[in-house]
Amino acid sequence: MGCFPKIVRDQHMEKGKSYMLIANHTSMLDIMLMLMVSKNPFVFVGKKELVKIPVFGFFYKRVCIMVDRDNIRSRTGVYRRAQRRLDQGLSICIFPEGGVPEEHIALDAFKDGAFKMAIAHKIPVVPITFYDNKKRFPFTFLNGAPGRIRARVHQFFETGILAEEDKSTLREEVREVIFKELSEKL
Repeated sequence: MGCFPKIVRDQHMEKGKSYMLIANHTSMLDIMLMLMVSKNPFVFVGKKELVKIPVFGFFYKRVCIMVDRDNIRSRTGVYRRAQRRLDQGLSICIFPEGGVPEEHIALDAFKDGAFKMAIAHKIPVVPITFYDNKKRFPFTFLNGAPGRIRARVHQFFETGILAEEDKSTLREEVREVIFKELSEKL
């Protein structure tokens, strides 16, 4: 496809340790780039609606923890399924914007789920900035171009001493790291 990754790491993940991977969501390339960024095995948490996409949906439902965001039982069930995956030594990846924002929005507001889950499971949050995926492979038909796709793995946020009431502060601090990086480098 002509996309050449460049990944900068401020901190490295330890082999065999679980993390909450958080990145801005800009393109279908985000999934592939995340697979290159994390050398540790992980599972995505994603919305149930994507199962309907032909071919992609078949694989998606086998490698993701799916959530129906309109169903409270589905949302709470994600925690149990995530715990099973964490017990297997996997990390969790969530795009906390809850979808791909419109093209003119650099970074949408983050939802609480990923941060609540990271605190509940006492796993570090790994903020990751994807810079170029939107321009390389946007959701607008017949747009995009080959080239470099850059990612930056920022310093991790430890959650071991945090309580659930800290989730909003954690969410905003992580969002600010990614937003500041996007503002400076785009």
